[in-house]
Amino acid sequence: MSEDHDVLDALLAGNERHVTDLPDDYFAAVQDGQQPDVVSVCCSDSRVPQERMWGVDDPGTVFTPSNIGNQVWDEDDGELIVDGGLLYPIAHADTGVAAVVGHTGCGAVTAAYNAATDGDLPGPRGVDKWVTQLLPVIEDGLESDQIDADADDETVINQLVEYNVDYQTRFLREADEIPDDVDVYGFVYDFQGVYGNEHGRTYLVNVNGETDPEAIAEAIPDEYDAAVESLIH
Repeated sequence: MSEDHDVLDALLAGNERHVTDLPDDYFAAVQDGQQPDVVSVCCSDSRVPQERMWGVDDPGTVFTPSNIGNQVWDEDDGELIVDGGLLYPIAHADTGVAAVVGHTGCGAVTAAYNAATDGDLPGPRGVDKWVTQLLPVIEDGLESDQIDADADDETVINQLVEYNVDYQTRFLREADEIPDDVDVYGFVYDFQGVYGNEHGRTYLVNVNGETDPEAIAEAIPDEYDAAVESLIH
């Protein structure tokens, strides 16, 4: 074991601050179970703060699975099924809302794009599995008329990020395991100023299959108009 424990020290110190700052009754309402309002599946990325992006202060509010490319599925015996981390709170904790959250500059989408265009997977095997599952989405997007094939790679990748969010939300809405009354929303978390000038905003790009920004804007309060934007519609 390395004698340099700077990161470990930082983790322990951070948790010490966390414990000290918590009110005495912080976990009182969730001691015996959880009924989160939403399950929010995000991309595994250190730049995407799952709970903080929603301004969540209380435990038990957001169920937070994540994986490479914010994919809502996993493969079982050659079949794509709804990923258990996302399905669990819907099936067992009365969660009635699912949010699929991609993000600008996504490394998973970039890796799948590179694999689609030059055939190279990033490795190692555990990463390649998830990139390979994402590859058909990216290939489908590149063949669609929603991606600007003449744009630079950065623009194409960010368009594909949004395309992937739409694709994942559609899979969820069509999955037999997801009840019809579960709302499914799609967002893109922008920390690079791609959609606008407000870094850290989650842009709402899909509401139960509706992807037209004007229609989405009409369905939410006017004060959130700035949160509706699209790169592909």
